[in-house]
Amino acid sequence: MSEVARHIDDDERRARLGVRHGLAVPVGDTLAAARAVTCLHATEPASVHLAAWARSGATRDEVDRALYADRSVVKQLAMRRTVFAFPRELLPAVWGSASARVAAQQVRRMAKEMETTGIATDGDAWATEHLDLVRRMIEEDGPLTTAQVRTALPALDARVSRGKGQYRVDVAVAASVIVTLAASGAIVRGENDGGWKLSRPRWTAAAQWLGEAVEPLPEAEGYAALVAAWLRSFGPGTEADLVWWLGATKAAVRRAIADVEAVPVSLDGEGVGWVLPDDLDPVADPGPWAALLPSLDPTTMGWKERGFHLGAHADKVFDRNGNAGPTAWWNGRIVGVWCQQPEGTVDVLLAEGVPRDARRALDAKAAELTAWLDKDVVRSIYLSPMARAHLAATGPG
Repeated sequence: MSEVARHIDDDERRARLGVRHGLAVPVGDTLAAARAVTCLHATEPASVHLAAWARSGATRDEVDRALYADRSVVKQLAMRRTVFAFPRELLPAVWGSASARVAAQQVRRMAKEMETTGIATDGDAWATEHLDLVRRMIEEDGPLTTAQVRTALPALDARVSRGKGQYRVDVAVAASVIVTLAASGAIVRGENDGGWKLSRPRWTAAAQWLGEAVEPLPEAEGYAALVAAWLRSFGPGTEADLVWWLGATKAAVRRAIADVEAVPVSLDGEGVGWVLPDDLDPVADPGPWAALLPSLDPTTMGWKERGFHLGAHADKVFDRNGNAGPTAWWNGRIVGVWCQQPEGTVDVLLAEGVPRDARRALDAKAAELTAWLDKDVVRSIYLSPMARAHLAATGPG
């Protein structure tokens, strides 16, 4: 490794976070919000709307317009088998790299399950046949819901068991086939029948949804494009951050770092991070800012090594599986969490003492979000431990 170009301390990292992520200074719309953090987390559908609101003030209708009318932001299964909402221009990169990796893993898993459950003697042949069958069905007869696919192909209504003990679940074979096709980029989540808080997509051929055939980039080019976008949003970041975020190998990450000619910088704690070659200029403190971010938000989850913004609050914010609940931010640090009362009021719970102006700013954000939600309560399964304890203590009885 070449000598580090300069030192970027935690204060500047927090300044970069505030500026780059559309939190210290709002961005214009949902697409700009997605670009600000490379992609928005979409495992829980409401998180896309809440993340866009936090960065741009977008209404729910405006977010839906970006997703389903303009189609400038597209939901895609990608890194770590997680659903994200990507700016449309990043789809070729993700299809050729992170999503392709997930799709290959899914094919292997599906083939093995077909054999171990006795559904097929040749799992690979079964997977190939049914992936092609469902892809053609959606292209010719779609958009289709998962239920419609299962009705049309009763063989896909069979179920396989995953996990052990309390974590054991039965999964319909149709879900495995559709998830694999979605990861490959053959189909995408189209119109949603479930409202803004639920995921009931009508699966649509990608070319039909986008209005054109879009080819995935070669793997190396795809990873390089994703790493460049991530470094623009999150840099400086470490190799470990990138390996975790991409769900990729060290070899793929190191090649991409070299391909984008990233530059090493030193970090507080004697770590080494990477930035793009044109991103070495210092970033000034943007001034005070507060934010309320949803579960699994990219700003909370974007790095594996989160000490510079999380501090000692991991056990209050993250569950045992490493999933973060809704968070409260002040000047680039997580200082607490937020949750909703049953009638819809947003409560901010502090994990540490903050100045009076911070408390006032966070309370103002809570009032804004309460009004924006308009008594609509978001039930996140990733509620933070601190919020769960608060709601249990303040709930009925």
